[in-house]
Amino acid sequence: MTESITPRTLSVLVENKPGVLARISGLISRRGYNIESLAVGPTEHPEMSRITLSVGVDDVVLEQITKQLNKLIEVIKIVELEDTAVRREMALVKVRATAETRGQLIEIIGLFQAKAVDLTADVITVEAVGSPAKLEALLKLLEPYGIRELVQSGLVALGRGSRSISDRTTRSDRQKTIRAV
Repeated sequence: MTESITPRTLSVLVENKPGVLARISGLISRRGYNIESLAVGPTEHPEMSRITLSVGVDDVVLEQITKQLNKLIEVIKIVELEDTAVRREMALVKVRATAETRGQLIEIIGLFQAKAVDLTADVITVEAVGSPAKLEALLKLLEPYGIRELVQSGLVALGRGSRSISDRTTRSDRQKTIRAV
């Protein structure tokens, strides 16, 4: 029996330069590890971007990945986020809707504080934002109605509290650490 490994979430602060994402994803995939979720975007500092990635690995492999990432010149800081971190994804879902099921679907959408962002005679497009578990539960309820199309963003996450990954971090700051936030 194989043991399930809980995905680990890394927040990686990098220089905002072309090719950084390709180098990071290539580094992980070359070692045979799958990135389960990946999101990248700007930070409060225009010269930096934040990459949030989720990998299903054990402690030893996570340490290897972190050490390899730290060797990349463009990587400024790496933080493994704790389980208590705020995690969000966004999903757009096209669901079959008939006159008979439309009311039920609107009720489900409301229960999950999602939005109907497009409505046609036979489809409702739903926008939902929430934790991965919340989106999984919503999709499970929508599935019997017929999901016609689905797109999900990668996971974005921030540690709780006032500390920030970019506190006291500048482009010239090459001290690279991994710590729990």
